[in-house]
Amino acid sequence: MKVKEVADLVGVSVRTLHHYDEIGLLSPDEVTESGYRLYSDDNLETLQQILFFRELGFPLKKIKEIMSRPTYDRQEALEMHHKMLVEKRKRLDQVIATVQRTIQHTRGEIKMSNKEKFQGFDFSHNPYEQEARERWGDQAVDESNAKAKAFGKEMQDRMNEVYMNLAAVRHLAPESEEAQTAIEAWYRLLNEFGSYSLGAFKGLGQMYVEDERFTKNIDQFGEGLSVFMRDGMAIYADKHQSKHPSE
Repeated sequence: MKVKEVADLVGVSVRTLHHYDEIGLLSPDEVTESGYRLYSDDNLETLQQILFFRELGFPLKKIKEIMSRPTYDRQEALEMHHKMLVEKRKRLDQVIATVQRTIQHTRGEIKMSNKEKFQGFDFSHNPYEQEARERWGDQAVDESNAKAKAFGKEMQDRMNEVYMNLAAVRHLAPESEEAQTAIEAWYRLLNEFGSYSLGAFKGLGQMYVEDERFTKNIDQFGEGLSVFMRDGMAIYADKHQSKHPSE
């Protein structure tokens, strides 16, 4: 589809689509020799995702950041959009009810307290953005994933070796010397291509269990490994945090 056809279909301006292309948010799959932008079905699916985020108040810069992350998953995003939009509808229902009561108040039909006049309003933060950050992890995780890929097969082999060593001791108590030695090897390896404080390391371990994608990937080395690593990483972080509180 040409840019004008897409604009008419979606209800946005041609200028908006040009801007999305210029900032690298949505570039058409094809540009003809004469300079016409041609959008594929995949482009339209991406545009739909962008507009869902826009409906929820995300700035374009944040949308680009989220959608370019290695951990971004379209199906998960759709499920999150549905959840958030339902929550937004509830908030709007509250605001609508406040407007209706305010109309009655100004007519002298009811008496509203100052607190009731502002029910449904909350401009202190964007709760949807926080949900998105929690869903796909923080920037440090994404940067580490990208750097790990850049190191190639050698780094992947080293990571797999650490996973296998951890799997071999997962039957032991996570606070045991053997377990903590293996956990320390993981901490040191992560910091070769990332920058993890002890607190971030502990948080990453929690994500191994809370995010099913991490769990599935880690547990292929041994059932229950993700839980074992979470517990071992928390113990390691807490133990060394007391020695180095600035971390």
